[in-house]
This record gives sequence, structure tokens and C-alpha cells, in this order.
Amino acid sequence: MKIDVTRFHKVYFEESFEGLESMEAGLLVLAKGASGDPETINTIFRAAHSIKGGAGSFGFGDVMEFTHLLETLLDQMRAGTRAASREITTSLLDAVDVLREMLEAKRDAQPVASERIAAAAQVLQKILDLPCSPAPAATTLDAVDQSIWRIDFRPHPHLLKTGNEPIRMFRELASLGQLRVAANMSGVRRLGEIDPEECRLSWNLTLVGMIEERQIREVFDWVEGDCDLDIVKVASVEQMTPTATEPGSPNAPIHPVQSEALTVGKATNIGDGGSIRVSTEKVDAIINLVGELVITQSMLSQFGEQFDVSMIEKLRDGLGLLARNTRELQETVLKIRMLPISFCFNRFPRLVHDLSAKLGKKIQLKVGGEQTELDKTVLEKINEPLLHLIRNSLDHGIESPEARLLAGKPEVGTVQLQASHRGGNVVVEISDDGAGLNLAKILAKAKERGLVGPNENPSKEKIEELIFAPGFSTAAQLSDVSGRGVGMDIVKRNIKELGGNIEIENRPGLGTKFTIKLPLTLAILDGQIVKVGDQAFVVPLVSIVESVQVRRGQTSLISGQEELYRLRDKYIPVLRLYEIFNIPPSVTQLEQGLLMVIEDNGQQAGVFVDDLLAQQQVVIKSMESNFQKVEGISGATILGDGTVSMILDIPGILNLSRQRKVAA
Repeated sequence: MKIDVTRFHKVYFEESFEGLESMEAGLLVLAKGASGDPETINTIFRAAHSIKGGAGSFGFGDVMEFTHLLETLLDQMRAGTRAASREITTSLLDAVDVLREMLEAKRDAQPVASERIAAAAQVLQKILDLPCSPAPAATTLDAVDQSIWRIDFRPHPHLLKTGNEPIRMFRELASLGQLRVAANMSGVRRLGEIDPEECRLSWNLTLVGMIEERQIREVFDWVEGDCDLDIVKVASVEQMTPTATEPGSPNAPIHPVQSEALTVGKATNIGDGGSIRVSTEKVDAIINLVGELVITQSMLSQFGEQFDVSMIEKLRDGLGLLARNTRELQETVLKIRMLPISFCFNRFPRLVHDLSAKLGKKIQLKVGGEQTELDKTVLEKINEPLLHLIRNSLDHGIESPEARLLAGKPEVGTVQLQASHRGGNVVVEISDDGAGLNLAKILAKAKERGLVGPNENPSKEKIEELIFAPGFSTAAQLSDVSGRGVGMDIVKRNIKELGGNIEIENRPGLGTKFTIKLPLTLAILDGQIVKVGDQAFVVPLVSIVESVQVRRGQTSLISGQEELYRLRDKYIPVLRLYEIFNIPPSVTQLEQGLLMVIEDNGQQAGVFVDDLLAQQQVVIKSMESNFQKVEGISGATILGDGTVSMILDIPGILNLSRQRKVAA
């Protein structure tokens, strides 16, 4: 019976991509001159070895062959016979990129770029063909010499169900030296009792060669915890050669491992199931809370059997306990989706390393708050905005080494990436010590493009906001790094879609800081419930500036149609929700209701509502999954009384209002 190993592919790919990130981080450390750090090289080697071992287990021969080249070079560096030069480190970083592309192609069942793989393999092979310096004298107990090892490998019965096959591990051992294998069949059941998915065999292995014990143990890394393993170094091969008697006995004849490859079915496209790893502590917390809910439910169920007025106080206590347990369960379940922002930050050191070399600049990246947690969905969507901001800091912010020295700065520029929790938000700061924003240049470019009138003199804040205008760029020439003006507007739009906002702190000549504020999760939002006619709507609190009581004489009409309200020293448009959504109104006079001032993308408006009801956290339910997208509505929620309330999409409301004006 053939075991379908494709169900284990997803775990392999997840662990492999994590291994690639570990390799990349280690190689970036080596690129800074830490070539003598054996632990860094060992970390890189172990990651490569695990990827290679898994590739062999799943029949990804091309991945295994390519990783073998990479692993061989790393092994020479680990042994001290080849120095980790800048050229070698750069080649290894390129090889990591190629290996990532190969794994992505395998995961998605797509063809691999064979020419790119061949070119990268050729570079690695050329390095390996160069002469090595003499290996240092071994000082450890298991020093490299012509060793004889006895290995007792006793798999647990469930081993085959994990997708591991012993023969693949034996083949890996055979690549280290001369291997002989003896099967112990004493645990095999009778024919009628055999379960083809259980492993009842064990093996006695003999391995001879210039091998260290750690090399043997690394082969069995993938089955740690799924077997019993004894590795003993012996004096001579005769001490452990079993005496053959009859087939199937513990001392059955030993046979060399054959070199033919096992065939494994082609991996199918398993797609991205959106899985995340969850610590056992979080799972245990949920289990405990579910137990508390069961106890509370049992207590409340007694009131249905026998209830009188004297039990009202106990019922009230029970309902309070239920509310507390439910709230704790909700918070704990949400924590399952929370991941450290390091998953996003980890890719930027490589970006800074590559782009600084390409731009001819010296730049260091400092990262802080990597363990700050936020929702997985937010984490995935914030990556693109951060990428644009860091690229702009590298290209436009940080000056060339010569310019920095002339300005009295150190020639090495600094880009800082910092994350932290503030209140109910995650705050991400991207700052640099570069030249800052040239406000005069930005204003001149804006006037040239007609974004600002020729005689206008906007404030410093308004000029800074111009960099988020679509297509805006002050770059003198286009490049593949930046300058096309298609980045900063995307940054602001994506952050707004996440329910966050972005602020700029500019210090001409000293640098720029971008501060992004994001909600912890997109599943729940803090909202203000408002009443319009007989309908209740939820307005995200993040969009509300203030609420005001309208007084006579503070409103006016333009062209007899657009209604404006004077808010201190400026006028803002008035939006009547009952008109936008065609709801029968209860109140039409502004003085009889409230004007809720909202803001989006620097634009303010006053939303006319009958009354404000309450502020509360609401669980967002998607409209598109069951109905269709409705302009001005971002989702729906169920209120405490069981009624359904629509959640307003503030950018959509403003857009609807503009459309009505154009139509009028």
C-alpha cells in the first residue's frame, strides 16, 4: 500500500521557507565580516541540510541535488577549509533565492526555471573547484578520521505515517561513507495481522568513513521523537558484523544500500490553506475557557428547571460569569491569529543589503520590537507598504557616502524599523537619518503638475501630504528602485484599507520618520452606533473626529445644492445618510439631530444622524461572501439585541456623496 505523502508537503514547505529565512539572516551576518563565527555557519548548514533531507524524503531530486552543492560549500566553510569571502557570501545568497524559487514552484506544481538553476549551480561548482586551504587539526572526541559506527535504528510503528521512509535515510547515510544494513524482523506480525501503514522493522547499520557523529545524527533529524536511536563508535568492523543464520532473523545477512531512487508521485497543487502555528499554551488556554463555559452553562441550565423570584440574584451572577468567560474566550481565540511582526521584518535586511550595494551607498538597518504581535491578515497586508517606505528611504532619503561626509554625518546611513503596542493599536515607525523631504522641491513639482495653484502657499503639513498623491515623484530620473510615483499613494491606500493611518515627521537635513498606526485585528473594530430613521449603523471610531450640535446660522448652501457647515475656521460638506441610502428620515432639520465629523485621507465631512446610541466593539461579518459589495458599506454586525447593523465604509460614503453631486 502506497502512502500519500503529499499531505505532508505543506509542513515541509513551511519549515523549508523558515529555514531559508534563517539561512539568509545568517549569510547577511557573514556579509558584515563575521566569517569566524562557527555558530552562524552551523546554523546556515543545519537549515540547508534539513531542506535537503526533506527533499530527498519527498522525491524532489532537483532540489536535493542543488542543495547538496550548497551544503558541500557550507561544510567546507564550517570545517575552516574555505573562508567566507564577500564573493562566496553573495553567491550563497543568490543560491538561497534560487532554492526559494524552486520550492515555490514545487509547492504550486509549476515548472522550475531550469536555466536559472543551472547558472546558480555552475557558480557554486566553480567555487567548489577552487583549491581549499589545508583542514585544521581536529580537536574533538569525534574527530574526522576513518571511523566505524554502529547504528541501531528502531522506528516507532507510526513512523511511515509521518511521510518518512527509512530507505531514504539509509541512502543519505550511504553518501557519507560505506554503509551496510541488516534488517531485524523480530517485530513483524503474522501475515493476517500486518498493517501496511505501520513500521515493525528495525535495523542494525554499519557505517565506515571519515564521518563525525553529528553528521549521522543530522540524517535522523526528521525522525527525532519517532524512533529509538543508538549511535556507537567501535574499534573494528569485526566487532559489530552480525553472523547470518536465516532470513528474517535478527542476525540476517547485511546488504549494501542500493543507489536506485524511489519513485514518489508528483505533488499536486495544495494551495495556501492559510495555516499558522499555534503554541500549546494558547490551545490550553482555550480548552480551559471552554471548560469554564461548560460549568457556567450547567449552572444556568438549573434555572430553567426550577425558578422563582428569590433566584434572580444568582441568575444575574451567572449571566455576569457567562459574559466574562465569553469575553475571555473571544480574546484568547483572537490571540491564535496573532503573529510576531518579525515574520514581516525578517525580509528587509536582505533588501537593505542588496539595494545599498546597487545604489553605491553604505546603509545599516536597525530593527526593534520584532516580537510585537498583530493579526495574521494585517501582517500580510502591511508588508507591501513597508517595502515601499524602506525602498524610498534607501533611494531618496539616505545620501551617498560622499554627501554625508560633506554634511558632517557618518558615511554609513541608518534606517530604523520599530514596532510597538500603543493602546489598542500597533505602531510601526520607519525612520532614517538622511536628507529629509525637500519641501521647496515638492511644492515646485506639485505646481508644475497642477496639484497646487500657482499662487497657493500651502502649509508644511499639506506639502508633506503631496507625496501621497497618485503618480507624484520628485526623482530626476526613473530607475527600477523608485521614481515612477506608483508607491506612496499605494502605501496610504493600503494602510487606510486596514483601518489605519500614516503620519510624517520631517526634519530637513536630519531625516524623515513615517509612523503607521494599525488595528490589532480586522475581525473586530471599535465602533460608534448611530441612529438614522429606524436604522442603526456602526461608524468606525478611528474615522470620527468629533460630534457637534448644529446651531442656526452655521450652515449655508452653494449653488443651491451643496450644504456646508462652518466648523470653527473652515467649512465642511454635510452628508445626510438618509438621502445616501434612501431611508425614511425621522429628523430632517440639522438642529434636531447631530453632526458627526469624520475624516478620511485629510478630507473632513459632517455626517448628519438622528442620535448617538453607544460605543462598543463589534464583530465584522463580510457582506460580499453572502450577498455582494455595497458601496458605502464595509460589512455588517449583529448587535446585542439580535438586530443586524451595517458598518459604514467612510471612504465609500464620501465617494457616494461626490457621485450624487456630479449627477446633480
